[in-house]
Amino acid sequence: MTTHTHTTSYPVMEHFYTLQGEGYHTGKAAYFIRLGGCDVGCVWCDVKDSWDASAHPQMTVEEIVAAASAHPGRIAVITGGEPAMHDLTLLNDSLQSAGFLTHIETSGAHPLHGKLDWITLSPKKFKAPLSAVIDQADELKIVVFNESDFAWGEQYAALVEPFCKLYLQPEWSKRDVITPLIIDYIKQHPQWQLSLQTHKYINIP
Repeated sequence: MTTHTHTTSYPVMEHFYTLQGEGYHTGKAAYFIRLGGCDVGCVWCDVKDSWDASAHPQMTVEEIVAAASAHPGRIAVITGGEPAMHDLTLLNDSLQSAGFLTHIETSGAHPLHGKLDWITLSPKKFKAPLSAVIDQADELKIVVFNESDFAWGEQYAALVEPFCKLYLQPEWSKRDVITPLIIDYIKQHPQWQLSLQTHKYINIP
């Protein structure tokens, strides 16, 4: 008989205290935990260094929670890479026990573990999200790289639950071209909202 053991340490590319820059919680203090490992492979990814999990040091759950707890904010954002490649149960539970709301930013390509407080689904064309994750999403964030992404995003907007908030976000390197297109699109499709990477505009992590 085998006993299932939860992951007790994770490959952490970086971790830092900052403001959430995107989506529904923009402007709120948050502790970011960026885990290594990703098999989605977005061509425009701005953290490609995160893809190889073995390139990043392992941190125990206790070390991660202690680092986050050193700051007064009580939102912890688990991101990547693709954080759902890891079993997040122990990390999630330990952060919640320490008083944190746990948020995840995921492509949805892997099952989610743990009862997370907020799920940001940012689907990618390179590896489709699982229907179970689509059903759980609190916000849908479509990164718009070219005009065809509007119709692609609508496919997922039709699948999420009615409570899920809908965001269109320009891909950073094309923001000057894409942002005006998003503004025009939202004016015609007001169920969507604009998400900007405000942390990049104000030059914080």
